[in-house]
Amino acid sequence: MDSLPAAVASALAEADSETTDWPARRQALTAVSAELQSLLVTRAGPELVALAEDVVTQLAAAATTIRRHRVELAELAHQVLGTHARACAAARPDPVRLADWLLDLQLRHPEAPDVGLAAYSEALDDEGLAHYRDRAVALFEPLPVIGFGETGRYDRARWALLRVMEELAEYTEDVDLQLLVLTKDLSSGWHYLQVATVLRDSGRSGEALEWVHRGLGAVGGRGAATRLLDLAVEEHLRRGTPQQAVEVCREAFVARPSLDVYLKIRALVVHTDDWPPLRAQLVEHLVRDGGRLAVEVYRRIVEVELARRGIEEQDLLVEWLEQLRGLQPDAFADYLDHIRSRHAADRQLLDELTRRGF
Repeated sequence: MDSLPAAVASALAEADSETTDWPARRQALTAVSAELQSLLVTRAGPELVALAEDVVTQLAAAATTIRRHRVELAELAHQVLGTHARACAAARPDPVRLADWLLDLQLRHPEAPDVGLAAYSEALDDEGLAHYRDRAVALFEPLPVIGFGETGRYDRARWALLRVMEELAEYTEDVDLQLLVLTKDLSSGWHYLQVATVLRDSGRSGEALEWVHRGLGAVGGRGAATRLLDLAVEEHLRRGTPQQAVEVCREAFVARPSLDVYLKIRALVVHTDDWPPLRAQLVEHLVRDGGRLAVEVYRRIVEVELARRGIEEQDLLVEWLEQLRGLQPDAFADYLDHIRSRHAADRQLLDELTRRGF
């Protein structure tokens, strides 16, 4: 039993050399793992716990330094760690010391096998798990947040801590831990959406909406903006505040006009008295903007309203077309031909356009 760590050290010596007989060394390491498993039946106790820790540590360190055989060494370390968990369940070592060992294994050897806390639930008990959590959080909290648009730099230390925290959050089902992990990386709008979704799903609607607004401010109408808006609208409608759903969409439209956002607003208020003045406000913003993007959005809005027969007041249609002619006088004739072609079967519309000088 006492010779097993030495056998591991011998098998790992110069294992990365091209001249080394790796299959023979791998077989020796596999034999050590098998011997440790057999000791669970005959020698389960504190000595086996310490022995397994020694072997796991050697294999985890080797998986980091011996790149040629990293996968096989990590798999062997995983097998021995499973033996260690079963030995701990039987021997019940000091839970605080066990928590420290599990954390140190992962932080000192990022290539170490993943530690599944469920396998150590009995051995850690409440005391050990609390110590594990407190120490992990104390190490994780000072890490800098990756801001919007920044490239995440996941060095070995950060990656190891992230893996520890993700497993801890999943095992404990602690939403606050999950949020602590997620809010360390806000490099894209999708990360804001993740945070808002977790908050929404956990019943923290107000906080979810706060993160939606933060995300919308960061993305500027791009990337995850559509999904963020969808979540905001769903939550406001669920909370019985439809006007706020309209307002958040209006703000998004003003920040970056798009047909999708226009249609969201339209769907929310088209059957109310608020729609005509709000529609005029949105169109006025496009006219003031006057840029190429705004003109394209303007054109698509006109097409949508025509297709849905949403413009029943011919005067409004004429006003919109006149504004488009002022924005793009050189291209307006081609656009008007496009409208006539698409709506060739609508004689009433075509006659009205002709009568109005179009």
